[in-house]
Amino acid sequence: MQAVKITEHGDTDVIEYGEHPDPEVGRDEVLVDVKAAALNHLDVWVRRGLPGVDLEMPHVPGSDGAGIVEEVGEDVTRFEEGDRVALAAGVNCGECEFCRDGDAARCVSFHIIGEHVPGIHSEYAAIPEDNLIPVPEGVDWEVAGSSCLVFQTAWRMLIDRGGLTAGESVLVLGASGGVGHAAVQIADHAGAEVYATGSSEEKLEHAEDLGADHVVNYEEEDFAGWIREETGGRGVDMVVDHIGAATWQDSLRSLAKGGRLVTCGATTGPNPETDVNRIFWNQLEVIGSTMATPGEVDDVMELVWDGTFEPAVRDVLPMSESARAHEMLQDREGFGKVVVVPDSEL
Repeated sequence: MQAVKITEHGDTDVIEYGEHPDPEVGRDEVLVDVKAAALNHLDVWVRRGLPGVDLEMPHVPGSDGAGIVEEVGEDVTRFEEGDRVALAAGVNCGECEFCRDGDAARCVSFHIIGEHVPGIHSEYAAIPEDNLIPVPEGVDWEVAGSSCLVFQTAWRMLIDRGGLTAGESVLVLGASGGVGHAAVQIADHAGAEVYATGSSEEKLEHAEDLGADHVVNYEEEDFAGWIREETGGRGVDMVVDHIGAATWQDSLRSLAKGGRLVTCGATTGPNPETDVNRIFWNQLEVIGSTMATPGEVDDVMELVWDGTFEPAVRDVLPMSESARAHEMLQDREGFGKVVVVPDSEL
């Protein structure tokens, strides 16, 4: 089969598209004929190299994708040939104290397909049946293949970990990105007043279309000062920060007393300076969140499938142009997800 391959850690020149061994289907696995997949910033980080993640090279990336069941292992009970499925990339053991307590996202051996083990940016992929969800008829492959990772991440951050409720206020940083554009929609759906940042008028207009009530260009204005002005000095109840070092201090400054900062990533660096005095004096909460439980995935993806939430797609490229897709993400070109399709599907 043909697959996207990272041959070593480095710049986009380490990405190849070519022949790769066909996957072997395990007893509990499903062979998926991939129709569409998508990139996340996670793919850029995996390509560059992540501390503590030692990959066997060449590595097939990809934590988002969807397709048709081609074959099932002998122990598979949930799917059969011809079913439409999408990848839910978080893998848990099912046996540790957290899994047994129903919180698989805290599994002691939790890992992500495409990050720690081979992913789905290929013509075919063998995926454990527990990591697949049904895709209803009528859902476009571009939607099915690009929505699960960011919407599950944003849903757990805001709803389950953050406890966002109607009438609260929330600031979403980077509202045009994958997690950001999902968070804006989820916050609006929850009945919150939504503030959002972006780096261009086009991105800010897009955020408003998704449900943001107030927007600011963070490259032209101090967003923490803007929040204070917009809220009469109070601040917001929640900040969604997946940026990290570059925004951390201003995220804390943007919070009202008793506010919550929820984070799922650190694009600009994992070790920001922090204001401990502000945290304890204003009684702030800093909440980490990673991926989602199977139940949370079901909850949010039902709202994607019925059209309540709409994943934005900035471009669709053949998998042979994956290097270009990586460049679009790392250079912050446009907004929404970049979808890649096996060349044989075009």
